[in-house]
Amino acid sequence: MRMTAFEDVSLRALMLLSSTGNTEPLATRAIADGVGTPYNHVSKAVLRLRELGLVESTRGRAGGVQLSDAGRRATVGQVLRALDTREDLTECESANGDCPLNLQCGLRSALREAREAFYRALDHVIISSLPHRRQMEPVLLQLGLRPPGSAV
Repeated sequence: MRMTAFEDVSLRALMLLSSTGNTEPLATRAIADGVGTPYNHVSKAVLRLRELGLVESTRGRAGGVQLSDAGRRATVGQVLRALDTREDLTECESANGDCPLNLQCGLRSALREAREAFYRALDHVIISSLPHRRQMEPVLLQLGLRPPGSAV
């Protein structure tokens, strides 16, 4: 199964936010820099994550984005399932019309089941448990943040 770029950016943003220790909000531009993705893509992802209740945002000079309680508990499967807007994994319609095999298609239902099995396999992977210090420390330092647990 292939994730969309939007799903990838959303997961990376959640991983970055979970690695900050939630001490202070992180600007969307800083998130974009931290995950190496254009600002406009990250801002759309943050908006959707906020709609899903996974992040909280505040406006203004001291504002930014933080994980919500639900975001700290979110799993990869749960987030991907919520972000996936594709009805089917197959293109059953073409410029020439519907597939002649479309009626009660066994392939479509098999692929739907496979997609759900993919999500179920990721339902136990909590996003906030994925980032580790060695991975995130350079990113946090680049953003001018002190990694959680580091000396003052």
